[in-house]
Amino acid sequence: MTPFHDVLFPLDIALNSEGGPVRKTDIVALVSGREQRNALWAQSRRSWNAGYGVKSMADIEKVTAFFEARRGRLHAFRFRDPFDHQSASYGKAITPFDQRIGEGDGGARAFQLTKSYVSGPAEYSRRIARPAAGTVRASVDGVETAAFTVDDATGVLTFAAAPPAGATVAAGYLFDCPARFDSDALRINLAAFRAGDIPSIPLIEVLL
Repeated sequence: MTPFHDVLFPLDIALNSEGGPVRKTDIVALVSGREQRNALWAQSRRSWNAGYGVKSMADIEKVTAFFEARRGRLHAFRFRDPFDHQSASYGKAITPFDQRIGEGDGGARAFQLTKSYVSGPAEYSRRIARPAAGTVRASVDGVETAAFTVDDATGVLTFAAAPPAGATVAAGYLFDCPARFDSDALRINLAAFRAGDIPSIPLIEVLL
């Protein structure tokens, strides 16, 4: 497997980019006018244009250096999604009760960090594989605890002692998306940049 570079895309540029989740759905139109719809991806996959965050020549230099060090599309890296990078709702502080990540059974100590997206009766659970170091808080049955460790490369939280059977296990955190450049070329026109045009710097989420 190609090594993952555990470095963060320039944060000031990332937080001014645009993008969001993408899904892939196969839609077949029937002769009756009705449709059959099938989800081809079990998970969504995010994509962004980081060009919107480039505001100066210094930004161009930072992105160019980052691109060259990643060898274009070869190596993945951490990207802070400007719209979705924490367990709590936008603008709210992280708490150890933000996301329910499991239920104790008296034996299991390891729990995968996840984030739930709920609308009406439907819910989507997203695996969080790259929590930001030092940001994870956890609770067992409504009580915050510090007796745990987190693998920042997998998002697995491991308690010192197994939560008791039936206990709700929850966590709060900041997180990054594993991502890579979606082009092996950076094409930035300086004249167009000075005129206010936005360079295209396509990025895409890597599912781990």
